[in-house]
Amino acid sequence: MICPWAAGGGTDRTGRKLASLAGDYMDTSFYVTNKTGGSGSIGFNAIANAEPDGHTVGVTTVEICTISHLGIADVNPTDLRGVIQYNFDPASITVPRDAPYDTIGEFVDYAKDNPGEIKISNSGIGAIWHLSAAGFAQEAGIDVRHIGYDGGSPATKAVVNGEVEATAASAAEVAPQVKDGGPLKVLGVMGDERVSIFQEVPTLKEKGYDFTMGAWRGLTVPKDTPEERITELHDAYKSVYDSNEFQEFMNQNGFGLVYRDTEEFESFMDSEYDRFGEIIEGLDLGNK
Repeated sequence: MICPWAAGGGTDRTGRKLASLAGDYMDTSFYVTNKTGGSGSIGFNAIANAEPDGHTVGVTTVEICTISHLGIADVNPTDLRGVIQYNFDPASITVPRDAPYDTIGEFVDYAKDNPGEIKISNSGIGAIWHLSAAGFAQEAGIDVRHIGYDGGSPATKAVVNGEVEATAASAAEVAPQVKDGGPLKVLGVMGDERVSIFQEVPTLKEKGYDFTMGAWRGLTVPKDTPEERITELHDAYKSVYDSNEFQEFMNQNGFGLVYRDTEEFESFMDSEYDRFGEIIEGLDLGNK
């Protein structure tokens, strides 16, 4: 199993959990290799260029749909075959608890009345939380400023410290600053459903904004892998996904559980690739 991100992060941790349980459902065991760099492109290329015999799978993240549009690398979903999607963590709009708006509608109204005043922090320009905030701003027709930080945690601290008016990190990342009367509050999440840790917070769809976006993870293989091997891998990892041990691991660590089978995952990656292309073109970020 190839992981394009560093050891200890969420992608690595979920991948290692999948790998450790896969041996219960296949007559082999998996070991994880971290191949990092290039916003995931080093690892994605390693997955794409591996022998297409079903013995190599890769943990693939949303960046497979953004980096070619950003001019970072040419690798994209057409270089891979989907096996299974197992995770989706929607972005959220999080603001200070004493902000002059308590709903996403009031936030949008304020932004429209004060164009360019609201600064939204993110985990880096061109990264998923930046694209989520920018995509929502496009959908809502508001003019905001995007401020990049080196990761989701510094982006959240920037709201606490008053450097910016909002952040677009995942619910899990902002939870420590929101729970138990913390200094922040979540106005809305960019998922199809409410997140388990903030059941009281509505989705943007519930409030009339037809927009979902966030970080996601799944397993892929080289594009020429035989169908029967893909099916075998899917069935094994679907059994892992359904296991109590994996479900508990994901829930306890705040990772959102979303399942898509091979065909659904490939269609989802294709649609994400097209959608991010439009958003990035609108932001004039990419080289293409």
